[in-house]
Amino acid sequence: MPALVLLGAQWGDEGKGKATDLLGGSVDYVVRYQGGNNAGHTVVVGDQKYALHLLPSGILSPGCTPVIGNGVVVDPSVLFSELNGLNDRGVDTSKLLISGNAHVITPYNVTVDKVTERFLGKRKIGTTGRGIGPTYADKINRVGIRIQDLYDESILTQKVEAALDGKNQLLTKVFNRRAIEVGQVVEELLGYADRLKPYVADTVLVLNQALEQDKVVLFEGGQGTLLDIDHGTYPFVTSSNPTAGGACTGAGVGPTKISRVIGILKAYTTRVGSGPFPTELFDEDGEALRRIGGERGVTTGRDRRCGWFDAVIARYATRVNGLTDFFLTKLDVLTGWEQIPVCVAYEIDGRRVEELPYSQTDFHHAKPVYEYLPGWSEDITKAKSFSDLPKNAQDYVKALEEMSGAPISAIGVGPGRDETIEVNSFL
Repeated sequence: MPALVLLGAQWGDEGKGKATDLLGGSVDYVVRYQGGNNAGHTVVVGDQKYALHLLPSGILSPGCTPVIGNGVVVDPSVLFSELNGLNDRGVDTSKLLISGNAHVITPYNVTVDKVTERFLGKRKIGTTGRGIGPTYADKINRVGIRIQDLYDESILTQKVEAALDGKNQLLTKVFNRRAIEVGQVVEELLGYADRLKPYVADTVLVLNQALEQDKVVLFEGGQGTLLDIDHGTYPFVTSSNPTAGGACTGAGVGPTKISRVIGILKAYTTRVGSGPFPTELFDEDGEALRRIGGERGVTTGRDRRCGWFDAVIARYATRVNGLTDFFLTKLDVLTGWEQIPVCVAYEIDGRRVEELPYSQTDFHHAKPVYEYLPGWSEDITKAKSFSDLPKNAQDYVKALEEMSGAPISAIGVGPGRDETIEVNSFL
C-alpha cells in the first residue's frame, strides 16, 4: 500500500503533525499538496517542540524526502525563515523538493488579503492575512506567479505587470492605498531564485516514479475537511481542497494510486476563524478544553474556539474523503470530566437531522443533540495499549468509532511522539 493520504476530519488543528511524524519513519516521501503558511503543525520529538507552517512534517524524519507539491502556495520569505530555524537546530533540510508549478505568494497578494479583510468588517471571513486566498484567486484567474517563473525575468515581469494592472486600481481607488511598483516586486522575487533553485524539481515525475518503485508516499493535507473550498462550511473556508481528492490534483498523482485515506480526529472539536460551529462552548467547559488542550493556533496565534465532539461532521468527513481509518488525538485532554457530551445529531427547526445539511442556512441554525458518555479520572498518558485505558475511556473511543463510520487505528494520549496507542497498523 504505497500511497496514503492523511488529512484533518474537522476544521483543522486536529494534530496532523503528530500523525505524520508518527508515520514519517516508515515512509519515503511526505507531500504537502495544498494550502500555504496558513496551516500549522506542532511536532514534539523528545523534549523538543517544532512548529511547522509550510514545510511537510516529514522534514523531521531522517531518510524521508519532504515535498511541497504543485497545489501549495509558497511565500519564499516564510519558507527560508522556517528552513533557517530548522537548520539552526541541527535538522537536515537538504532533501526538500518544491514543485516548479507551485504558485508564489507575492507581496501584493498579502497586501490585498489584509486590506480586503479589513474592508469587510463584521462580514470578514477570518483569514490569516497571509495572502493565501488572493494567490489562489490569481491562479484561477491565470495571472499567478509560479516558482518556475523566477527563472525567466521577462516572463516574470510580464506576469507581475498583468497582475498589478487590476490590483493597483483596486488598491488606489477602492482602498485608498498606494500603488505597488512592478519593478520592486520583480526585484524581490528574483532575489529568492538562487536559493530556491536546489530545491525545485518536477515533483509530479518524482512522486509517480517513486510509486512505480513501490516507495511509500504520504500525502499530508493542511487545514481540515470542513474548511475545504468545495466541501466545507462555505464561505468560511480556506481557498483550496484539503480533502482527499485534493491530494491527486495538488501532487499530480492519479486516484488509483491512493490505497489508504486516514482522517485525523480530535477527541473534541475546535475551530479557528469565523463561521458556524454547532457544538461550540461559551462556558467553563469550553475554557477548560482550551486551557488543558493548549488550544492556540500554531500559525495564527489565535485562541481556538472549543466544543464537544461532533459525530455528524465526522461521518461527513468519512463520506467525502472515503476514509479508511481515523487517528484520534488528544484523548488525554478529556480526563477529569464526570460525563462527556457527544453530538450525535442536530435539531433544525424542530427536526432531528443526522447528516450534515447541505444548506448553509440550515447549518447556521443547527443545534446539537447530545448523548452523554461516562468520563474517567485516571491518567492515560502512560498507556501503551488500548487495554491500558480505563474502561470508560475505551467505551468513549468505541462509541466515537461507531458514530463516525471508520475504524480508529491510533489514539493520541499525550503530545509526545511516543504518547500514541497504535490499535491497527497504517502501513
